Amino acid sequence: MKKKVLAVILLIVAAAVVGSMTRSGEPLAGNTTDVQQNKEIRESYKLQPGAEVLVSGINGQVEVETSDTDTAEIFIERNARNPEDLNSRQIIIEHTETSLTVRGEKRNSGGFWSFLTNHGSASEHVMLKLPRKISLEAKGVNGHVNVGEIDGNVRISGVNGKVEVAQTSGYDEVSGVNGAVTIAVKQLGERGLRISGVNGPVELRLRDGLNADLEARGMNGGVNSEMPEVSVQKDNNHNYSARIGNGGAPISLSGINGGVKLTRGAA
Repeated sequence: MKKKVLAVILLIVAAAVVGSMTRSGEPLAGNTTDVQQNKEIRESYKLQPGAEVLVSGINGQVEVETSDTDTAEIFIERNARNPEDLNSRQIIIEHTETSLTVRGEKRNSGGFWSFLTNHGSASEHVMLKLPRKISLEAKGVNGHVNVGEIDGNVRISGVNGKVEVAQTSGYDEVSGVNGAVTIAVKQLGERGLRISGVNGPVELRLRDGLNADLEARGMNGGVNSEMPEVSVQKDNNHNYSARIGNGGAPISLSGINGGVKLTRGAA
C-alpha cells in the first residue's frame, strides 16, 4: 500500500513540475506547447430553399453571410497550442439537400495529466456563406455571432459574446446571451419574436410598416423608442408594452439585464 501511495505522490509531483516549467516559459525538450497549431476546413454543398442549418458547440466566432444562391460554402480556421489539443476537438460536418450541421465535438479531455500541464483547448473561427432562404439555429457558441439577412426562422441560444442579425423575416428566438444583442426585423410570422435571458443591451431595428405588440417583463433596464410614432408604456411593476404600427405579432422580452432600444431599420 505504501508503495502505491508513494507512486501516486511521485506522479503528481512530476506532473506539477512539468506544468510549472511549461507555464514559466521553460518547456522540456521536444515540448510543442507554445507552438501555435493551425488547420483549415473548406467545404461546399448544395442546399434547397428552406433548408435547416445548425451551428453548435463552437469555441470561437461564427460569421454567416447570405446571398441569393443555392450553395453553402464553409470555411473553418482552427487553432490550438499543440497537436494533441487540435486532435482532441473535432468539427463534424453533416449534410443533406435539406439540412446542414456544423458542430464542435470533443473527442477526449486529456484527463488529469492535461489538467495539470495546463494544456489549452482548440478554438475555431467559423465562416459560412449560405443561401438567404433558410432556417438557422446557432447554439453553444463561445464567441461573437454575426448573421446576415435570413428569409426564414432564426434561433440563437447559449452564446458567450454579442449577437448581431442583419435581417430576419420569420419566427425568431434569442436566449441565454452574455453580450449585446442587435436584430433588424423586416417582418414577423404569427409567433413573432422572443428574446430572453440576455446579459447586455438589446436593440431592435424595426422596418417601417411593421405591425407588432411588444411586451417586456422582468427587466433590469428600461425600454425606449427612438421612433416618434411608437410610445412605450410602463406600469408600476417595471413592465413595459408598446403597440407598433397596427399591432399584431408578439414581441416578447424577458430577463434582460440592460436597456432595450427600438429604432427604425431599413425600409
